[in-house]
Amino acid sequence: MEKLLEASHVGYSYHTMQGETPALSNINFTVHKGDFLAIVGPSGCGKSTLLSLLSGLLKPEHGSIFLYKPGDCTKAADPKPDSLQTPQDNILSHRQHLNQKSCHTIGYMLQHDHLFEWRTIEKNVMLGLEIQKKLTPETKEMVHDMLKTYGLYKFKDAKPSQLSGGMRQRAALIRTLALKPELLLLDEPFSALDYQTRLTVGDDIGEIIKKEQKTAILVTHDLSEAVSLGTQVLVLSKRPATIKAVIDIDFPDDISALKRRNSPEFKNYFNQIWKELNEDE
Repeated sequence: MEKLLEASHVGYSYHTMQGETPALSNINFTVHKGDFLAIVGPSGCGKSTLLSLLSGLLKPEHGSIFLYKPGDCTKAADPKPDSLQTPQDNILSHRQHLNQKSCHTIGYMLQHDHLFEWRTIEKNVMLGLEIQKKLTPETKEMVHDMLKTYGLYKFKDAKPSQLSGGMRQRAALIRTLALKPELLLLDEPFSALDYQTRLTVGDDIGEIIKKEQKTAILVTHDLSEAVSLGTQVLVLSKRPATIKAVIDIDFPDDISALKRRNSPEFKNYFNQIWKELNEDE
Protein backbone atom coordinates (compact mmCIF):
# COMPACT_ATOMS: atom_id res chain seq x y z
CA MET A 1 0.00 0.00 0.00
CA GLU A 2 1.10 3.56 -0.70
CA LYS A 3 2.45 5.39 2.33
CA LEU A 4 1.00 8.81 3.04
CA LEU A 5 2.33 9.83 6.47
CA GLU A 6 4.94 8.56 8.91
CA ALA A 7 5.66 9.57 12.50
CA SER A 8 9.12 8.55 13.65
CA HIS A 9 10.22 8.75 17.32
CA VAL A 10 7.98 11.79 17.89
CA GLY A 11 8.08 13.42 21.32
CA TYR A 12 6.60 16.63 22.69
CA SER A 13 6.44 18.47 26.04
CA TYR A 14 4.57 21.55 27.22
CA HIS A 15 6.65 24.22 28.94
CA THR A 16 5.18 26.57 31.56
CA MET A 17 6.45 28.69 34.44
CA GLN A 18 5.90 25.65 36.66
CA GLY A 19 8.17 23.46 34.55
CA GLU A 20 8.02 20.86 31.80
CA THR A 21 5.07 18.51 31.24
CA PRO A 22 5.87 15.62 28.87
CA ALA A 23 2.90 14.93 26.58
CA LEU A 24 4.12 12.39 24.01
CA SER A 25 7.09 10.03 23.97
CA ASN A 26 8.59 7.93 21.14
CA ILE A 27 5.49 7.85 18.92
CA ASN A 28 5.96 5.71 15.80
CA PHE A 29 3.31 4.82 13.22
CA THR A 30 2.59 4.88 9.50
CA VAL A 31 -0.60 5.84 7.67
CA HIS A 32 -1.25 4.45 4.20
CA LYS A 33 -3.49 5.91 1.54
CA GLY A 34 -7.11 4.95 2.21
CA ASP A 35 -6.57 4.20 5.91
CA PHE A 36 -8.96 5.42 8.58
CA LEU A 37 -6.86 5.55 11.74
CA ALA A 38 -8.71 6.09 15.02
CA ILE A 39 -6.68 7.29 18.02
CA VAL A 40 -7.95 6.50 21.53
CA GLY A 41 -6.47 6.90 24.99
CA PRO A 42 -7.17 8.19 28.50
CA SER A 43 -8.40 11.76 28.92
CA GLY A 44 -5.54 14.26 28.82
CA CYS A 45 -3.03 11.78 27.41
CA GLY A 46 -2.11 13.93 24.39
CA LYS A 47 -4.41 12.76 21.59
CA SER A 48 -5.24 16.28 20.40
CA THR A 49 -1.60 17.30 20.83
CA LEU A 50 -0.63 14.50 18.45
CA LEU A 51 -3.19 15.74 15.92
CA SER A 52 -1.77 19.28 16.22
CA LEU A 53 1.70 17.90 15.48
CA LEU A 54 0.42 16.00 12.44
CA SER A 55 -1.30 19.14 11.12
CA GLY A 56 1.79 21.31 11.53
CA LEU A 57 0.26 23.54 14.22
CA LEU A 58 2.98 22.33 16.60
CA LYS A 59 6.57 21.25 15.96
CA PRO A 60 7.84 17.99 17.48
CA GLU A 61 10.65 18.40 20.01
CA HIS A 62 11.97 14.94 19.16
CA GLY A 63 11.70 12.82 16.05
CA SER A 64 10.10 13.73 12.74
CA ILE A 65 6.84 13.64 10.83
CA PHE A 66 6.96 13.01 7.09
CA LEU A 67 4.47 13.23 4.26
CA TYR A 68 5.12 11.18 1.14
CA LYS A 69 4.79 12.55 -2.36
CA PRO A 70 1.87 11.19 -4.39
CA GLY A 71 2.75 8.26 -6.59
CA ASP A 72 6.04 7.31 -5.01
CA CYS A 73 7.56 6.27 -1.71
CA THR A 74 10.28 8.90 -1.45
CA LYS A 75 10.49 10.55 1.95
CA ALA A 76 10.40 14.29 2.31
CA ALA A 77 13.66 13.91 4.21
CA ASP A 78 15.75 10.97 5.41
CA PRO A 79 15.40 10.71 9.19
CA LYS A 80 18.53 10.45 11.28
CA PRO A 81 18.65 8.15 14.28
CA ASP A 82 17.03 9.96 17.22
CA SER A 83 20.31 10.18 19.09
CA LEU A 84 21.86 12.12 16.19
CA GLN A 85 19.08 14.63 15.72
CA THR A 86 19.43 18.22 16.82
CA PRO A 87 16.65 20.78 17.36
CA GLN A 88 17.63 22.27 14.01
CA ASP A 89 17.11 18.86 12.37
CA ASN A 90 13.67 18.56 13.93
CA ILE A 91 12.60 22.04 12.82
CA LEU A 92 13.95 21.48 9.31
CA SER A 93 12.22 18.13 8.88
CA HIS A 94 8.96 19.63 10.12
CA ARG A 95 9.29 22.55 7.70
CA GLN A 96 9.78 20.03 4.92
CA HIS A 97 6.66 18.29 6.21
CA LEU A 98 4.73 21.57 5.94
CA ASN A 99 6.15 22.37 2.52
CA GLN A 100 4.74 19.11 1.19
CA LYS A 101 1.33 20.78 1.22
CA SER A 102 2.03 21.59 -2.41
CA CYS A 103 1.67 17.83 -2.90
CA HIS A 104 -0.63 16.92 -0.02
CA THR A 105 -3.18 19.22 1.57
CA ILE A 106 -4.40 18.50 5.08
CA GLY A 107 -8.00 19.08 6.12
CA TYR A 108 -8.81 19.62 9.81
CA MET A 109 -12.27 19.16 11.37
CA LEU A 110 -12.62 20.35 14.96
CA GLN A 111 -15.11 19.53 17.72
CA HIS A 112 -17.38 22.39 16.61
CA ASP A 113 -18.39 23.12 13.03
CA HIS A 114 -17.36 26.83 13.16
CA LEU A 115 -19.89 27.83 10.51
CA PHE A 116 -20.43 31.59 10.35
CA GLU A 117 -24.01 32.63 11.06
CA TRP A 118 -23.84 35.67 8.79
CA ARG A 119 -23.01 33.47 5.78
CA THR A 120 -25.32 31.06 4.00
CA ILE A 121 -24.46 27.36 3.91
CA GLU A 122 -23.27 27.80 0.33
CA LYS A 123 -21.01 30.69 1.33
CA ASN A 124 -19.74 28.77 4.37
CA VAL A 125 -18.70 25.68 2.42
CA MET A 126 -16.91 27.85 -0.15
CA LEU A 127 -15.00 29.85 2.46
CA GLY A 128 -11.77 27.85 2.21
CA LEU A 129 -11.77 28.15 -1.56
CA GLU A 130 -12.26 31.92 -1.24
CA ILE A 131 -9.41 32.28 1.25
CA GLN A 132 -7.04 30.26 -0.93
CA LYS A 133 -8.23 32.11 -4.06
CA LYS A 134 -9.38 28.86 -5.64
CA LEU A 135 -13.03 29.77 -6.13
CA THR A 136 -13.68 29.29 -9.85
CA PRO A 137 -16.76 28.23 -11.84
CA GLU A 138 -15.33 24.70 -11.81
CA THR A 139 -14.76 24.52 -8.04
CA LYS A 140 -18.15 26.15 -7.40
CA GLU A 141 -19.80 23.45 -9.51
CA MET A 142 -17.85 20.79 -7.58
CA VAL A 143 -19.18 22.18 -4.28
CA HIS A 144 -22.73 22.25 -5.63
CA ASP A 145 -22.34 18.61 -6.69
CA MET A 146 -21.24 17.65 -3.16
CA LEU A 147 -24.12 19.60 -1.62
CA LYS A 148 -26.51 17.68 -3.89
CA THR A 149 -24.86 14.31 -3.23
CA TYR A 150 -24.97 14.72 0.54
CA GLY A 151 -28.45 16.20 0.82
CA LEU A 152 -27.71 19.85 1.54
CA TYR A 153 -28.26 21.58 -1.80
CA LYS A 154 -31.83 22.65 -1.00
CA PHE A 155 -30.47 24.28 2.17
CA LYS A 156 -27.67 26.18 0.40
CA ASP A 157 -29.36 29.55 1.05
CA ALA A 158 -30.12 28.76 4.70
CA LYS A 159 -28.16 30.09 7.68
CA PRO A 160 -26.37 27.61 9.99
CA SER A 161 -28.88 28.15 12.82
CA GLN A 162 -31.61 26.80 10.54
CA LEU A 163 -29.88 23.40 10.22
CA SER A 164 -29.68 20.48 12.61
CA GLY A 165 -26.38 19.61 14.28
CA GLY A 166 -25.86 16.69 11.93
CA MET A 167 -26.48 18.80 8.84
CA ARG A 168 -24.06 21.43 10.10
CA GLN A 169 -21.35 18.79 10.50
CA ARG A 170 -21.96 17.57 6.97
CA ALA A 171 -21.60 21.17 5.76
CA ALA A 172 -18.35 21.51 7.71
CA LEU A 173 -17.02 18.32 6.10
CA ILE A 174 -17.97 19.53 2.61
CA ARG A 175 -16.13 22.80 3.36
CA THR A 176 -13.07 20.72 4.24
CA LEU A 177 -13.39 18.36 1.25
CA ALA A 178 -13.78 21.29 -1.17
CA LEU A 179 -10.03 21.91 -0.87
CA LYS A 180 -9.38 18.29 -1.93
CA PRO A 181 -7.19 17.32 1.03
CA GLU A 182 -5.24 14.08 0.83
CA LEU A 183 -5.44 13.68 4.61
CA LEU A 184 -8.36 14.49 6.93
CA LEU A 185 -7.70 15.12 10.63
CA LEU A 186 -10.84 14.76 12.77
CA ASP A 187 -10.62 16.00 16.37
CA GLU A 188 -13.72 14.56 18.07
CA PRO A 189 -16.01 16.10 15.44
CA PHE A 190 -19.16 14.47 16.88
CA SER A 191 -18.64 15.22 20.58
CA ALA A 192 -21.05 18.19 20.65
CA LEU A 193 -23.94 16.08 19.29
CA ASP A 194 -26.48 14.07 21.26
CA TYR A 195 -25.93 10.30 21.19
CA GLN A 196 -28.54 9.39 18.58
CA THR A 197 -27.44 12.18 16.24
CA ARG A 198 -23.82 11.23 16.86
CA LEU A 199 -24.47 7.68 15.61
CA THR A 200 -26.24 8.89 12.48
CA VAL A 201 -23.71 11.62 11.67
CA GLY A 202 -20.79 9.27 12.32
CA ASP A 203 -22.31 6.86 9.83
CA ASP A 204 -22.84 9.67 7.30
CA ILE A 205 -19.33 11.06 7.68
CA GLY A 206 -17.80 7.60 7.41
CA GLU A 207 -19.66 6.94 4.17
CA ILE A 208 -18.70 10.34 2.73
CA ILE A 209 -15.01 9.79 3.51
CA LYS A 210 -15.18 6.31 1.98
CA LYS A 211 -16.99 7.55 -1.12
CA GLU A 212 -14.53 10.42 -1.61
CA GLN A 213 -11.64 7.93 -1.11
CA LYS A 214 -9.95 10.01 1.56
CA THR A 215 -7.43 9.05 4.22
CA ALA A 216 -8.47 10.04 7.73
CA ILE A 217 -7.15 10.20 11.29
CA LEU A 218 -9.80 10.46 14.01
CA VAL A 219 -9.26 11.34 17.68
CA THR A 220 -12.09 10.08 19.89
CA HIS A 221 -12.92 9.09 23.47
CA ASP A 222 -15.62 6.74 22.18
CA LEU A 223 -14.28 3.20 21.67
CA SER A 224 -17.41 2.14 19.77
CA GLU A 225 -16.91 5.06 17.40
CA ALA A 226 -13.29 4.03 16.85
CA VAL A 227 -14.25 0.44 15.99
CA SER A 228 -17.24 1.41 13.82
CA LEU A 229 -15.27 3.90 11.69
CA GLY A 230 -11.63 2.82 11.78
CA THR A 231 -9.51 0.45 9.72
CA GLN A 232 -6.95 0.65 12.55
CA VAL A 233 -7.12 1.79 16.16
CA LEU A 234 -4.03 3.29 17.80
CA VAL A 235 -4.18 2.96 21.60
CA LEU A 236 -2.22 5.52 23.64
CA SER A 237 -1.09 5.14 27.24
CA LYS A 238 -1.41 7.67 30.04
CA ARG A 239 0.73 10.81 29.79
CA PRO A 240 3.43 10.96 28.65
CA ALA A 241 1.67 8.98 25.95
CA THR A 242 3.33 6.08 24.21
CA ILE A 243 1.69 3.66 21.79
CA LYS A 244 0.38 0.63 23.68
CA ALA A 245 -1.08 -1.14 20.65
CA VAL A 246 -2.15 -0.74 17.04
CA ILE A 247 -5.18 -2.92 16.37
CA ASP A 248 -6.27 -3.75 12.82
CA ILE A 249 -10.04 -3.55 12.29
CA ASP A 250 -11.27 -5.84 9.53
CA PHE A 251 -14.85 -5.55 8.28
CA PRO A 252 -16.18 -6.02 4.72
CA ASP A 253 -15.99 -2.77 2.72
CA ASP A 254 -19.73 -2.68 2.10
CA ILE A 255 -20.66 -2.61 5.81
CA SER A 256 -21.50 0.85 7.14
CA ALA A 257 -20.41 2.19 10.51
CA LEU A 258 -23.86 1.52 12.00
CA LYS A 259 -23.97 -2.04 10.67
CA ARG A 260 -20.50 -2.73 12.08
CA ARG A 261 -21.92 -2.19 15.57
CA ASN A 262 -24.28 -5.16 15.07
CA SER A 263 -21.64 -7.57 13.79
CA PRO A 264 -20.26 -10.32 16.09
CA GLU A 265 -16.67 -9.07 15.59
CA PHE A 266 -17.52 -5.63 16.97
CA LYS A 267 -17.59 -6.76 20.60
CA ASN A 268 -14.27 -8.59 20.23
CA TYR A 269 -12.52 -5.47 18.90
CA PHE A 270 -14.12 -3.32 21.60
CA ASN A 271 -12.98 -5.69 24.36
CA GLN A 272 -9.46 -5.85 22.93
CA ILE A 273 -9.14 -2.05 23.02
CA TRP A 274 -10.73 -1.86 26.48
CA LYS A 275 -8.21 -4.38 27.80
CA GLU A 276 -5.29 -2.37 26.40
CA LEU A 277 -6.59 0.85 27.96
CA ASN A 278 -7.13 -0.69 31.38
CA GLU A 279 -4.04 -2.87 31.55
CA ASP A 280 -1.66 -1.91 34.35
CA GLU A 281 1.10 0.37 33.13
